[in-house]
Amino acid sequence: MNSLSLSAFAKINWSLRVLGRRPDGYHDLETLFQTVSLHDDLVFQRAESTSLRCDDPTIPRDEANLAIRAVRLLQRHGAGEVAVSLHKRIPAGGGLGGGSSNAAAALRALNQMFDLDISLQELSEMALQLGSDVPFFLHGGKAYATGRGESLLSLPDGPAIPLLLLVPPEPVSTAEAFALLGATRTSPSVPLGKEHFLTLIQHDFLSHPQALTNDFEAPIFTRYPHFAELKRRLYDAGAVWASMSGSGSTIVGAFRHSMERDRALAALRDVSAIAANTIGAAASLSED
Repeated sequence: MNSLSLSAFAKINWSLRVLGRRPDGYHDLETLFQTVSLHDDLVFQRAESTSLRCDDPTIPRDEANLAIRAVRLLQRHGAGEVAVSLHKRIPAGGGLGGGSSNAAAALRALNQMFDLDISLQELSEMALQLGSDVPFFLHGGKAYATGRGESLLSLPDGPAIPLLLLVPPEPVSTAEAFALLGATRTSPSVPLGKEHFLTLIQHDFLSHPQALTNDFEAPIFTRYPHFAELKRRLYDAGAVWASMSGSGSTIVGAFRHSMERDRALAALRDVSAIAANTIGAAASLSED
């Protein structure tokens, strides 16, 4: 296979709790991941040397890019050189996992292109070397995750949920988010457990927005008060749930019907807003 095109889908976090620091310096998390329809497009083509071309000039093209790091990782396992073309739609620094999703797409693409026959379990272990979110993007859909985010339990997808993503101009780095969190709270969160989330899903979890929380919200909203205002505006516009995704900065609103979401999109014209929907595992892993 000389070339392969893949879409790399974004994610949101329905819930995100930081349980404490681990001996290895990372943090134990409890989160509910969800892939959404917003995506980057990548084309991988065999080449004489590895390179990355991107239509967003702010995206690094060297080893600082997770997709290139994923390529280099699989080259140590038998993959050849590839030219990567990246069409960027997922905002960087928005808590939507764009870089991690690109890396997972690279792992999938090179494994297939070069007939490496690396199992999903092995790919997931490699993915964790690249970032805590990367293993999730090899599975997609809705998943309950613990550990650094690599211990995954796939959950029922359910019907597509209309979403509106509000993207502030200020990106928030993961390092900044953890620093703000560590400076403001006195004790770690207690895990709620997978049964808690399974029960919520079985009983229409959008009817219980207070049960879906993000530990990063309070400290980041203190640092960036207009993020909290965006969340309030989503509720005022008809969202049944609204929260920051990941460690920020994107604020996500979920709606019962796409028509309500589209009315909110029209009403929030002064904000960078993206309409999307939740998607299941099969759709998030399909090839172009």
